[in-house]
Amino acid sequence: MNAYVDLDRVVPSLVVDSRCALGESVLWCERRAALFWTDIDASHLWTHRPYGRVTRHWVLPDRLGSLALCQTGQLLLGLAKGLYLADPDAAQEGTTLPLEKLADVEADNAETRINDGRSDRNGNFVFGTKSERSDNAPIGAFYQYSGPHGLRRLDLPAAAIPNSICFSADGRRMYYCDSVEPRILYCNYDARSAEVSDSRVFAEVDAAGASPDGSIIDADGYLWNAQWGAGRVVRYRGDGSVDRIVPLPVKNPSCCSIGGAAYDRLYISSARIDNSAEELARTTGAGGIWQVPLPRALGLPESRIELA
Repeated sequence: MNAYVDLDRVVPSLVVDSRCALGESVLWCERRAALFWTDIDASHLWTHRPYGRVTRHWVLPDRLGSLALCQTGQLLLGLAKGLYLADPDAAQEGTTLPLEKLADVEADNAETRINDGRSDRNGNFVFGTKSERSDNAPIGAFYQYSGPHGLRRLDLPAAAIPNSICFSADGRRMYYCDSVEPRILYCNYDARSAEVSDSRVFAEVDAAGASPDGSIIDADGYLWNAQWGAGRVVRYRGDGSVDRIVPLPVKNPSCCSIGGAAYDRLYISSARIDNSAEELARTTGAGGIWQVPLPRALGLPESRIELA
Protein backbone atom coordinates (compact mmCIF):
# COMPACT_ATOMS: atom_id res chain seq x y z
CA MET A 1 0.00 0.00 0.00
CA ASN A 2 1.20 3.48 -0.81
CA ALA A 3 1.58 5.24 2.56
CA TYR A 4 1.16 8.64 0.91
CA VAL A 5 -2.17 8.12 -0.81
CA ASP A 6 -3.80 10.43 1.74
CA LEU A 7 -1.77 13.35 0.42
CA ASP A 8 -3.71 13.16 -2.82
CA ARG A 9 -6.77 14.36 -0.96
CA VAL A 10 -5.34 16.58 1.75
CA VAL A 11 -6.11 20.30 1.68
CA PRO A 12 -3.20 22.52 2.80
CA SER A 13 -4.14 24.94 5.55
CA LEU A 14 -2.84 28.43 6.23
CA VAL A 15 -1.15 28.39 9.65
CA VAL A 16 0.16 31.98 9.79
CA ASP A 17 -1.11 34.71 7.49
CA SER A 18 2.20 36.58 7.77
CA ARG A 19 2.01 38.02 4.22
CA CYS A 20 5.77 37.99 3.87
CA ALA A 21 7.14 39.62 0.77
CA LEU A 22 9.80 36.90 0.60
CA GLY A 23 9.08 34.29 3.26
CA GLU A 24 11.92 31.76 3.44
CA SER A 25 14.01 29.32 5.48
CA VAL A 26 11.25 27.90 7.67
CA LEU A 27 12.48 25.45 10.31
CA TRP A 28 11.11 23.66 13.37
CA CYS A 29 12.68 24.05 16.83
CA GLU A 30 11.69 21.04 18.92
CA ARG A 31 12.92 22.57 22.20
CA ARG A 32 10.56 25.52 21.88
CA ALA A 33 7.88 23.67 19.87
CA ALA A 34 8.06 26.64 17.52
CA LEU A 35 8.61 27.57 13.90
CA PHE A 36 11.12 30.17 12.80
CA TRP A 37 11.37 31.76 9.36
CA THR A 38 12.45 34.95 7.65
CA ASP A 39 10.90 37.60 5.47
CA ILE A 40 14.06 38.46 3.57
CA ASP A 41 12.86 41.64 1.89
CA ALA A 42 11.39 43.07 5.10
CA SER A 43 14.44 42.14 7.25
CA HIS A 44 12.16 40.33 9.69
CA LEU A 45 12.67 37.18 11.76
CA TRP A 46 9.36 35.44 12.49
CA THR A 47 8.35 32.81 15.04
CA HIS A 48 5.13 30.91 15.67
CA ARG A 49 4.21 28.45 18.43
CA PRO A 50 1.36 26.40 16.96
CA TYR A 51 0.31 24.87 20.28
CA GLY A 52 0.11 28.21 22.05
CA ARG A 53 -0.95 30.10 18.92
CA VAL A 54 1.62 32.80 19.61
CA THR A 55 3.14 34.63 16.65
CA ARG A 56 5.60 37.52 16.61
CA HIS A 57 8.48 38.98 14.63
CA TRP A 58 11.63 41.01 15.17
CA VAL A 59 13.06 43.76 12.96
CA LEU A 60 16.67 43.18 11.91
CA PRO A 61 19.25 45.67 10.61
CA ASP A 62 19.57 43.88 7.26
CA ARG A 63 18.01 41.12 5.15
CA LEU A 64 18.02 37.69 6.77
CA GLY A 65 18.72 35.05 4.14
CA SER A 66 18.76 31.94 6.31
CA LEU A 67 19.03 30.73 9.88
CA ALA A 68 19.91 27.72 12.00
CA LEU A 69 19.55 26.43 15.54
CA CYS A 70 22.52 26.31 17.93
CA GLN A 71 23.26 23.85 20.74
CA THR A 72 23.28 26.83 23.12
CA GLY A 73 19.64 27.61 22.27
CA GLN A 74 20.64 30.68 20.29
CA LEU A 75 19.93 31.17 16.61
CA LEU A 76 22.59 31.61 13.97
CA LEU A 77 21.40 34.27 11.52
CA GLY A 78 22.77 34.75 8.03
CA LEU A 79 22.18 38.43 7.39
CA ALA A 80 23.09 39.93 4.03
CA LYS A 81 26.80 40.39 4.70
CA GLY A 82 27.55 38.46 7.88
CA LEU A 83 26.79 35.68 10.35
CA TYR A 84 25.37 36.60 13.75
CA LEU A 85 24.12 35.01 16.96
CA ALA A 86 20.80 35.99 18.52
CA ASP A 87 18.82 34.80 21.54
CA PRO A 88 15.09 35.16 20.87
CA ASP A 89 14.25 34.02 24.41
CA ALA A 90 16.05 37.06 25.81
CA ALA A 91 14.11 39.45 23.59
CA GLN A 92 10.54 38.94 24.71
CA GLU A 93 9.70 42.63 24.74
CA GLY A 94 9.69 44.90 21.71
CA THR A 95 10.68 44.10 18.15
CA THR A 96 14.46 44.43 18.30
CA LEU A 97 16.83 41.49 18.66
CA PRO A 98 20.38 42.04 19.98
CA LEU A 99 23.01 40.50 17.70
CA GLU A 100 26.55 39.22 18.18
CA LYS A 101 28.70 39.10 15.05
CA LEU A 102 30.50 35.88 14.21
CA ALA A 103 31.94 36.59 10.76
CA ASP A 104 31.80 38.97 7.84
CA VAL A 105 30.83 37.37 4.52
CA GLU A 106 32.03 38.87 1.22
CA ALA A 107 32.13 42.28 2.88
CA ASP A 108 34.02 43.76 -0.06
CA ASN A 109 31.44 42.66 -2.64
CA ALA A 110 28.34 44.85 -2.82
CA GLU A 111 26.78 42.60 -5.47
CA THR A 112 26.13 39.55 -3.27
CA ARG A 113 24.23 38.66 -0.12
CA ILE A 114 23.73 35.54 1.99
CA ASN A 115 20.90 33.33 0.76
CA ASP A 116 19.90 29.75 1.60
CA GLY A 117 21.67 27.86 4.38
CA ARG A 118 21.31 24.93 6.77
CA SER A 119 23.30 23.17 9.48
CA ASP A 120 25.05 20.00 8.38
CA ARG A 121 24.95 16.81 10.48
CA ASN A 122 28.19 17.72 12.28
CA GLY A 123 27.38 21.10 13.81
CA ASN A 124 28.49 23.42 11.00
CA PHE A 125 26.50 26.01 9.04
CA VAL A 126 26.57 25.63 5.24
CA PHE A 127 25.19 28.46 3.14
CA GLY A 128 25.42 30.24 -0.19
CA THR A 129 25.70 33.83 -1.37
CA LYS A 130 23.49 35.00 -4.23
CA SER A 131 24.00 37.47 -7.02
CA GLU A 132 22.30 40.83 -6.56
CA ARG A 133 22.99 41.82 -10.14
CA SER A 134 20.05 42.36 -12.48
CA ASP A 135 21.49 39.87 -14.96
CA ASN A 136 21.77 37.12 -12.31
CA ALA A 137 25.44 36.62 -13.08
CA PRO A 138 26.82 33.55 -11.28
CA ILE A 139 28.98 35.36 -8.75
CA GLY A 140 27.73 33.66 -5.58
CA ALA A 141 29.59 30.96 -3.66
CA PHE A 142 29.02 28.21 -1.09
CA TYR A 143 30.59 28.29 2.38
CA GLN A 144 30.89 26.32 5.58
CA TYR A 145 31.10 28.09 8.93
CA SER A 146 32.31 26.26 12.04
CA GLY A 147 33.39 27.30 15.49
CA PRO A 148 36.88 25.76 15.22
CA HIS A 149 37.63 26.78 11.62
CA GLY A 150 35.56 29.89 10.96
CA LEU A 151 34.57 30.49 7.33
CA ARG A 152 35.73 28.08 4.62
CA ARG A 153 34.67 28.23 0.97
CA LEU A 154 33.39 25.02 -0.59
CA ASP A 155 34.86 24.03 -3.94
CA LEU A 156 31.60 24.21 -5.86
CA PRO A 157 30.88 26.18 -9.05
CA ALA A 158 29.84 29.82 -8.72
CA ALA A 159 26.07 30.27 -8.54
CA ALA A 160 23.51 32.98 -9.14
CA ILE A 161 20.92 31.85 -6.55
CA PRO A 162 22.23 29.05 -4.31
CA ASN A 163 19.41 27.05 -2.76
CA SER A 164 18.18 23.62 -1.72
CA ILE A 165 21.00 23.04 0.78
CA CYS A 166 20.42 19.94 2.93
CA PHE A 167 22.24 16.78 3.98
CA SER A 168 21.74 13.04 4.03
CA ALA A 169 21.16 11.47 7.44
CA ASP A 170 24.78 10.28 7.63
CA GLY A 171 26.01 13.74 6.67
CA ARG A 172 28.16 12.50 3.79
CA ARG A 173 26.00 13.79 0.95
CA MET A 174 25.15 17.45 0.35
CA TYR A 175 22.25 18.52 -1.84
CA TYR A 176 22.16 21.97 -3.41
CA CYS A 177 21.12 23.89 -6.52
CA ASP A 178 21.41 27.11 -8.43
CA SER A 179 17.77 28.15 -8.77
CA VAL A 180 18.28 29.61 -12.24
CA GLU A 181 18.68 26.01 -13.45
CA PRO A 182 15.78 23.48 -13.23
CA ARG A 183 17.70 20.77 -11.40
CA ILE A 184 18.86 19.72 -7.95
CA LEU A 185 22.46 18.55 -7.56
CA TYR A 186 24.32 16.57 -4.93
CA CYS A 187 27.93 15.87 -4.04
CA ASN A 188 30.11 14.02 -1.58
CA TYR A 189 30.68 16.14 1.52
CA ASP A 190 33.31 15.92 4.26
CA ALA A 191 32.24 18.10 7.17
CA ARG A 192 35.59 17.95 8.96
CA SER A 193 37.70 19.14 6.05
CA ALA A 194 34.97 21.17 4.26
CA GLU A 195 35.78 19.25 1.08
CA VAL A 196 33.28 18.37 -1.63
CA SER A 197 33.64 16.10 -4.63
CA ASP A 198 31.84 14.33 -7.46
CA SER A 199 28.98 16.77 -8.06
CA ARG A 200 26.20 15.33 -10.22
CA VAL A 201 22.51 15.79 -11.00
CA PHE A 202 20.07 14.39 -8.44
CA ALA A 203 16.75 15.38 -10.02
CA GLU A 204 15.41 17.43 -12.91
CA VAL A 205 12.49 19.77 -12.16
CA ASP A 206 9.87 18.93 -14.76
CA ALA A 207 7.29 21.72 -14.30
CA ALA A 208 7.37 24.57 -16.81
CA GLY A 209 8.62 27.78 -15.23
CA ALA A 210 9.46 26.10 -11.91
CA SER A 211 12.64 26.79 -9.95
CA PRO A 212 13.94 24.53 -7.17
CA ASP A 213 14.04 26.36 -3.86
CA GLY A 214 14.44 25.16 -0.26
CA SER A 215 14.79 21.44 0.53
CA ILE A 216 14.88 19.06 3.48
CA ILE A 217 15.66 15.37 3.96
CA ASP A 218 13.12 13.25 5.82
CA ALA A 219 13.42 10.16 8.01
CA ASP A 220 13.17 7.88 4.96
CA GLY A 221 16.07 9.65 3.25
CA TYR A 222 13.74 11.26 0.70
CA LEU A 223 14.11 14.90 -0.32
CA TRP A 224 11.25 17.42 -0.17
CA ASN A 225 11.69 20.45 -2.42
CA ALA A 226 9.59 23.64 -2.57
CA GLN A 227 9.26 24.66 -6.21
CA TRP A 228 9.01 28.40 -6.85
CA GLY A 229 6.60 29.34 -9.61
CA ALA A 230 4.96 25.91 -9.67
CA GLY A 231 2.79 26.07 -6.53
CA ARG A 232 3.96 22.71 -5.28
CA VAL A 233 6.29 20.72 -3.06
CA VAL A 234 7.82 17.57 -4.56
CA ARG A 235 9.10 14.55 -2.62
CA TYR A 236 11.94 12.74 -4.39
CA ARG A 237 13.15 9.22 -3.70
CA GLY A 238 16.82 8.58 -3.02
CA ASP A 239 17.40 7.87 -6.71
CA GLY A 240 15.93 11.25 -7.72
CA SER A 241 12.63 9.91 -9.05
CA VAL A 242 9.39 11.63 -8.03
CA ASP A 243 7.55 9.98 -5.15
CA ARG A 244 4.84 12.55 -4.45
CA ILE A 245 3.69 15.98 -5.59
CA VAL A 246 1.86 18.13 -3.06
CA PRO A 247 -0.02 21.01 -4.77
CA LEU A 248 -0.39 24.29 -2.88
CA PRO A 249 -2.80 27.19 -3.34
CA VAL A 250 0.07 29.70 -3.68
CA LYS A 251 2.36 30.27 -6.65
CA ASN A 252 5.69 30.66 -4.86
CA PRO A 253 6.42 28.20 -2.06
CA SER A 254 9.99 28.77 -0.94
CA CYS A 255 11.09 26.28 1.73
CA CYS A 256 9.75 23.41 3.80
CA SER A 257 10.25 21.80 7.19
CA ILE A 258 8.72 18.82 8.94
CA GLY A 259 7.78 19.48 12.54
CA GLY A 260 5.05 19.37 15.11
CA ALA A 261 5.18 17.37 18.34
CA ALA A 262 5.04 14.09 16.39
CA TYR A 263 7.07 15.30 13.40
CA ASP A 264 4.06 14.68 11.18
CA ARG A 265 3.39 18.18 9.85
CA LEU A 266 4.89 19.57 6.66
CA TYR A 267 5.31 23.35 6.98
CA ILE A 268 5.92 25.49 3.91
CA SER A 269 6.96 29.15 3.70
CA SER A 270 5.81 31.24 0.74
CA ALA A 271 6.26 34.64 -0.90
CA ARG A 272 4.17 37.46 -2.33
CA ILE A 273 6.81 38.79 -4.73
CA ASP A 274 6.65 37.68 -8.37
CA ASN A 275 2.85 37.57 -8.18
CA SER A 276 0.57 39.81 -10.21
CA ALA A 277 -2.15 41.83 -8.49
CA GLU A 278 -4.67 39.37 -9.89
CA GLU A 279 -2.74 36.40 -8.50
CA LEU A 280 -2.51 37.99 -5.06
CA ALA A 281 -6.24 38.73 -5.08
CA ARG A 282 -6.89 35.08 -5.90
CA THR A 283 -4.38 33.61 -3.41
CA THR A 284 -4.66 35.81 -0.34
CA GLY A 285 -2.53 33.44 1.72
CA ALA A 286 0.57 34.11 -0.36
CA GLY A 287 3.47 35.01 1.91
CA GLY A 288 2.11 32.90 4.76
CA ILE A 289 3.11 29.62 6.38
CA TRP A 290 1.19 26.59 5.13
CA GLN A 291 0.70 23.20 6.72
CA VAL A 292 0.10 19.75 5.27
CA PRO A 293 -0.60 16.84 7.65
CA LEU A 294 1.48 13.74 6.97
CA PRO A 295 0.17 10.21 7.56
CA ARG A 296 3.07 9.32 9.88
CA ALA A 297 6.13 10.79 11.57
CA LEU A 298 8.62 11.71 8.87
CA GLY A 299 10.62 14.58 10.30
CA LEU A 300 14.20 14.65 11.47
CA PRO A 301 15.21 17.17 14.15
CA GLU A 302 17.22 20.06 12.76
CA SER A 303 20.91 19.58 13.42
CA ARG A 304 22.34 22.23 15.73
CA ILE A 305 25.39 24.41 15.31
CA GLU A 306 28.35 23.72 17.62
CA LEU A 307 29.92 27.08 18.40
CA ALA A 308 33.00 25.85 20.31
